[in-house]
Amino acid sequence: MKNLIFPLLVAFQVHAQEVLFEGHVYDHKTKAPIPYVNLSFLNTLKGTSTDEEGHFFMDLPQPYLERKVHISSLGYKDTIVVAKQIFEAKRFEMVEESFELDEVVVSESLGDSYVLNPIASNSITSGFSSSVTPWVLALYFPNIGAQKKYLEKVTVFLNKTEKFKRTQSKFRIRIYDVDSKTKKPNKDLLRKSFVLEHDVEKDFVSLDLNSLNIEIPSDGIYVGLEWLFIPSNWYMQTEVHPIDNKNVIEDRFAPTFAGMYTRNQNYKVMIYGMGEWTDFKVKSRNNDRNFIPAISLKLKKE
Repeated sequence: MKNLIFPLLVAFQVHAQEVLFEGHVYDHKTKAPIPYVNLSFLNTLKGTSTDEEGHFFMDLPQPYLERKVHISSLGYKDTIVVAKQIFEAKRFEMVEESFELDEVVVSESLGDSYVLNPIASNSITSGFSSSVTPWVLALYFPNIGAQKKYLEKVTVFLNKTEKFKRTQSKFRIRIYDVDSKTKKPNKDLLRKSFVLEHDVEKDFVSLDLNSLNIEIPSDGIYVGLEWLFIPSNWYMQTEVHPIDNKNVIEDRFAPTFAGMYTRNQNYKVMIYGMGEWTDFKVKSRNNDRNFIPAISLKLKKE
């Protein structure tokens, strides 16, 4: 099985005059540049991210300036504006999200840890890669049992990408609670942005969240993997067009998240792109297993 590429459908574009869509994103209060902000055109397959200096740029068909852009970064309020507003100002300011922090009291008896979705290297079959717009790939983990549980560590497995020649790539971890009605990812449980670096010679990255004392909600959590469309993640890939069988050169962005099949029907995969969350379902040939991103959680019980 080959790596699954987002988008999963072939997009055909009408040729139009292109403009350079660029600018900087800043903190409204401090005026400091904000790195790794994702800008996605709603209901389209267009998007980009700011780099370490808060700068973004992309070639854009001129009619897209009349479309709306979803601007998001962990720790800031999501905003939707018309692209022309950013194009003319060459800048945009984001307002910091305000959180009501509850006091967390952790019992000294904590220490009984266990792993959800333990992964062996031979269980990884292929993976997930991204092009065109920065997606979020999210895996649902249920909360089974009445005992309180806290998130201790997240481990993400990745595949090596032959065409990507740099030594490291970056991505962001997201942790969401679950909307009780839609069962989709809802609010971020992390209060700051965690951007992880993946050494291409290693097959996993771990994030220790023990000190944050994140209690697993009764409805469970989603762990999201967010691509960043920054220059240091970019590479080119040649693919065969599914219709005319000609070679097509595509822009891609590292990393490639490893994937695996599981018989555990509790795990659910969703993707965020084009302004909304949608279900993602790929079955094995005999239809008894689901394909999911290779993510493990280490929990501690009270």
